[in-house]
Amino acid sequence: MKARLKIGTRGSALALTQANLVASHLRAAWGLHDDAAAEGPEIIVIRTTGDRITDRPLADIGGKGLFAKELEEALFDGRIDVAVHSAKDLPSLLPDGLQIAATLPRADARDAFLSPKAATIGDLPRGSVIGTSSVRRQAQLLAKRPDLKIVMFRGNVDTRLAKLKAGEVDATILAAAGLERLGRLTEVQTVLSVDEMLPAAGQGIIALEIRADDERAAVAVSAIDHAQTSLALSLERAFLARLDGSCRTPLAAHARQDHDWSFRVLALAPDGSSQFSGGYDGAVLSATHASEIGEAAADDILSRAGRRLLLLE
Repeated sequence: MKARLKIGTRGSALALTQANLVASHLRAAWGLHDDAAAEGPEIIVIRTTGDRITDRPLADIGGKGLFAKELEEALFDGRIDVAVHSAKDLPSLLPDGLQIAATLPRADARDAFLSPKAATIGDLPRGSVIGTSSVRRQAQLLAKRPDLKIVMFRGNVDTRLAKLKAGEVDATILAAAGLERLGRLTEVQTVLSVDEMLPAAGQGIIALEIRADDERAAVAVSAIDHAQTSLALSLERAFLARLDGSCRTPLAAHARQDHDWSFRVLALAPDGSSQFSGGYDGAVLSATHASEIGEAAADDILSRAGRRLLLLE
């Protein structure tokens, strides 16, 4: 009897929902019923540093890689075979020996505006307080509304919604995909278009990370890979990697395919005072081609914005 495939995940409600979704896709690919838990993949919960430390900005304690670090350590030492991530939480460069091997179909990539005081960002009174831990969201908000006060706002979805309800802030912005997966879209005032707020690279995507030399895991997850989503993620992450995107650098990237591909990127000063946009429209022929397009978009932004504005110096 073969050992069960071990799936590693963070322990938040959203992370567990996403891990169970992956397990359900795998069971379906293997021809197992959803109630055949003993025969399907095993879910292993691993608490990450990013989950434990919630009173400081991620940029001050090591960046968004803190949501991946312990999962990646578990991959390296064999405690798990597959790590399940929200792709937007992955650092732009993965450790040597690990790779993103598959993605599930992308959910809604957009951001959602939540507030008991206004239906839209434009309706907020002057000087309103918005809670967010994302420098990308902060910069885009301040570009539109420099009068707003942005405060650090971390924690899982339930924690942040409870803080909003308690009146700690006037509004917050969360990923629509996570709210949808948790059944909490009814609490949203407005889902923001990608023109109003360009999403984070990988937003709405569940990514599966494995050891690069693990053929068994690679074969298993290849059966549930959504090729179009993986290509979109290649475009977006190539842009980030070229600029070494971090939690300190306000960057956004979003790719979607209708007939041809539409790829949009954005870099901003943290206070929203300067912004540089770019992108690509046309065919994307392969993952390699996607990486080349993403890198070219980054080079174009860098040539216009400069390294200092992008916090690379």
